[in-house]
Amino acid sequence: MTKMPEILPNTSSRRPRPKRVLFVAFPEVGLLDLTGAQTVFWAATKAMEARGLAGYERCTASLEGGPIRSAEGLVLHTDALAGVRASSVDTLIVPGSPYMAQVLDHAALLVKWLRRAAGKTRRTASVCSGAFLLAAAGLLDHKRATTHWLMFDMMGQRFPSVQIDRDAIFVQQGAVWTSAGVTAGIDLAMALVETDCGHEVAMEVARELVVYLKRPGGQSQFSGMLQAQAEDSAAMFDELNLWIAGNLQRPNLGVEQLAEQARMSPRNFARVYKQKTGRTPAKAVELFRLEAAKRLLQDSTRNVDQIAMQCGFGAEERMRVTFQRHLGVAPRDYRRRFAARII
Repeated sequence: MTKMPEILPNTSSRRPRPKRVLFVAFPEVGLLDLTGAQTVFWAATKAMEARGLAGYERCTASLEGGPIRSAEGLVLHTDALAGVRASSVDTLIVPGSPYMAQVLDHAALLVKWLRRAAGKTRRTASVCSGAFLLAAAGLLDHKRATTHWLMFDMMGQRFPSVQIDRDAIFVQQGAVWTSAGVTAGIDLAMALVETDCGHEVAMEVARELVVYLKRPGGQSQFSGMLQAQAEDSAAMFDELNLWIAGNLQRPNLGVEQLAEQARMSPRNFARVYKQKTGRTPAKAVELFRLEAAKRLLQDSTRNVDQIAMQCGFGAEERMRVTFQRHLGVAPRDYRRRFAARII
């Protein structure tokens, strides 16, 4: 009699365990910093489960657990970090707070936990000013990172070894990710989902949440004019910056011409302008031109070459190179994504 082969259980069809995403909460945490990214992972989980695949297990925890009041006044229920096994966490996300200076004064235990836990997770990320907690834990030492634009100077003063990227929406440095202000946490989470789940799932999430899968690569966090006026110390150049914005069509807006307009010697002007605004004059002019070109691509029917001339780039190719360097897209692609009307 022939012996029938033993039928072994089919383990290949078992669904993989979901990736665990841990959000760290603390008193005065920024609500949208926390919930924006959480919503992205929630939507990605729905999309993955519809395909019979594992998504994300989402957990929010604080040092002691229990209720935590956000900066906006909403009370959140949290688990205790003591009950979280760091090695079980795939992605550790630290939101920010509009009161980060005060949070840091009482964050020694949280920083200690982050320093220990980050080495056991696959990746660690911050949203907005959450970068300060990563920096305090030593996770950003000599790394490129970003945070909310209003806090660049504070980051530089408190953590001078951090290499601040003032333009990026988010930055990846190995296993550590940082993102810019508030809603940039959504951009960060979208990038993490695309890395984990692929382009198709990420696009489905983007459609459901009505967000862009990717804002253009390094799109500036805010306008060049606002950036130039962000610090009180830069007020001495307000008039000059307005003049630059109104004269972008001039092909030569070099240091000599700008210094003459500011009634300063070229050498002194170049030094003081960078000291007060954080950017060289040439960089400022380039950003003003880029901003003006973006507006025209979005809101006008002018040809790309006409916009290049009007904004002082001189040639479409030079404008294209500038767009690629700052935004990661060509001007024509930018128009297709962001035009206010069909052009």
